[in-house]
Amino acid sequence: MPMPTIRARALPALMILALLAACQDKQALEPTRANFTAAVADYLAQRGNLCVAKYDWPIAVTDADRAARSPDAQQMPALETLGLVTGRDVRVTRAGASAALAAREYALTSEGRKYYLHVPVVVATPTEHVVHPADLCVARLSLDRVFGWEKPQTVNGRVVSSVLFSYHVVDPAPWMATQAARRAFPMAMRAIANAGTLQLRLGVHLTDKGWIADELSDS
Repeated sequence: MPMPTIRARALPALMILALLAACQDKQALEPTRANFTAAVADYLAQRGNLCVAKYDWPIAVTDADRAARSPDAQQMPALETLGLVTGRDVRVTRAGASAALAAREYALTSEGRKYYLHVPVVVATPTEHVVHPADLCVARLSLDRVFGWEKPQTVNGRVVSSVLFSYHVVDPAPWMATQAARRAFPMAMRAIANAGTLQLRLGVHLTDKGWIADELSDS
C-alpha cells in the first residue's frame, strides 16, 4: 500500500490554520469592546502625552500680550519661576506692527528641555489638521477603561466611530504639583486631578487590519 505523502497530511492542517486566521481577521474588524480597548490603549501608548501647546521656542511676550492676559503672558513667568525657562529682554517684529516691539523672550533651560518631547502633535482647525513636531508635555496618559462607543457609520468612504474612555495619569512632572503651575496650566491640572473620572472621546476608523485611532478630544 502506498504511503500517504507529507502534502496530503499537511493540507488539512493548513486549511484549518487559514480558516482560523480568517476568523481572527474578521473578529478584529468587529466593533467590540476588546477591539476598541486595543485601539485606544495602542494610541495612548504611542501618543498619550498630556501637553500644554508650547510648540515652538523661543516664545516672546510683548506688553500687548500682557495687557490681553494671553496664555503665554501668564504661563512664561510661571515657568521661569520654576526654572524651566529663562527670559531676556529683546525687540520683536509682529505682523501689523509698524516697528519692532519690546518683549520678553523665553527659552527652555536644560531642565525644561526634559519635558519638550519631539513627538508629532496634530491640532485640528476648522479647515485643516496642523502637525507640530514637538510640544512641552507634563504627563502621560494610559487607558483606565472603555465606557462605550458610537454606532459605526460610513463617512466619506470610511467606517468611523468614537470611543468614550477614562484614563490614568503616568509620571506627572513634579513641578505640576506647585501652586505656580496649577494657576498657569488649569486645563492640564484638571486632566491630572480628574484621572479615573474624566471621560475622553477618541475617534477611530476601520482598516483592513482592524480599528485604528484618530485624534483625542474632551468628552
